[in-house]
Amino acid sequence: MAKLPCPESNCLSHQVASETVHGANLALTQVKCDACIEENEVCKCDHVKGKDVDQQTEANSSFLHAVLNMIGMLIGLGQLSTPYALENGGWASVFLLIGLGVICAYSSHLLGKCLERNPKSQSYADIGENAFGRNGRIIAATFIYLEIFMALVSYTISLHDNLITVFTGTQFKLPGANLSTSQLITAIAVLIALPSLWLRDLSSISFLSSGGILMSLLIFTSVVCTAIFGGLKANQTIPVLNMQKIPAISGLYIFSYAGHIVFPNLYKAMKDPSKFTKVSIVSFASVTALYTALAFLGAKLFGPQVNAQITLSMPPHHFVTKIALWATVLTPMTKYALEFAPFAIQLEHNLPNSLTSRTKLLIRGGVGSILLLIILTLALSVPFFEHVLSLTGSLVSVCICMILPSAFYIKISWPQISKSLLILNLSLIAFGSLLGVLGTISSAKLLIKSLLRAHST
Repeated sequence: MAKLPCPESNCLSHQVASETVHGANLALTQVKCDACIEENEVCKCDHVKGKDVDQQTEANSSFLHAVLNMIGMLIGLGQLSTPYALENGGWASVFLLIGLGVICAYSSHLLGKCLERNPKSQSYADIGENAFGRNGRIIAATFIYLEIFMALVSYTISLHDNLITVFTGTQFKLPGANLSTSQLITAIAVLIALPSLWLRDLSSISFLSSGGILMSLLIFTSVVCTAIFGGLKANQTIPVLNMQKIPAISGLYIFSYAGHIVFPNLYKAMKDPSKFTKVSIVSFASVTALYTALAFLGAKLFGPQVNAQITLSMPPHHFVTKIALWATVLTPMTKYALEFAPFAIQLEHNLPNSLTSRTKLLIRGGVGSILLLIILTLALSVPFFEHVLSLTGSLVSVCICMILPSAFYIKISWPQISKSLLILNLSLIAFGSLLGVLGTISSAKLLIKSLLRAHST
């Protein structure tokens, strides 16, 4: 399918490309002009004439803008769990956190090199297709949508956990519904966000991108304020190393760096793509420093009692805690429509052209609503944030951030790749596979144990 440029007023806002949530703009390069979709026609608008159909959007992003966008993509749900991961893995596990940051920065660099070798590529899935043909695209797309789905389940669990604290002491029952107060409130919150899935003009919700980034910054600032003004002493002892828990926490660390599926969009938006590697270095260095500081701060403040979500460990009566809790509650509600965007757009394009615009909207909105309700059901049935997040990181994110970029680069660069680079990337694939397998087994076991324990009580 040709990649056609669309007017700014009619296309998915480019701001969505800088959404912190993974993949919010994944289908951008496959969007036809909205006006033509509305009429069920092939795009033949005047704005296409005389332009390279492969040039999707004007590249006007500066170095600083690209850095801010990449940092915004990376900082998200993962920051909540870094203190918990450090406390459980021991302070020496910070070297794993930093090492994974270096590896993920390098894999970001590899994606840029793959795009440089084939300028027609526009997305992560395109790179997969260039490397391994149709099977590469299918594999990439499978992991992309799996990560989006599992991330949304994690966001909904986080929503549920923080709503419990926000509405402590509140009793709410619905006749005929065998649900607790927290489950009912979570369901209501998700239902409030559900209509956003029916919006066809995604530019109207692109402001949610900035909202998500703002919420993440509020959470970090609130933790810092708690440490300075909260009357707590950062004098808890952190164990040196707990090898038994390293596989499980590695998934939490990896998920914190997951953002690679939208990096190709960022690369294509840069005025000078040759600086993409420098953008990756600066961005990952900044995020790694933030994660390290937050991890040590949270672990020293709360010690073994630190929650898998740092906001739930903060003193509930403090004003800054209420800000952090509400920021964590509002964050998932800014994510649903943006995360669903790639699937929704692809679904609409695969529908027969004979269908009316209204019918397509009903199908798109209906499928989105069903998926969101499934996500809600899973989140309420498996309310174990740290285990689900760790499983997501070990099962999916490690492939997207470490294994696939190296595999794509080796295949695309095979005729010219040096022996040292070949060994390096094969080593990263092996290391990523080892972390993924061990982390998946460990987090899956912990999740099953938690489920059995919950059902036995």
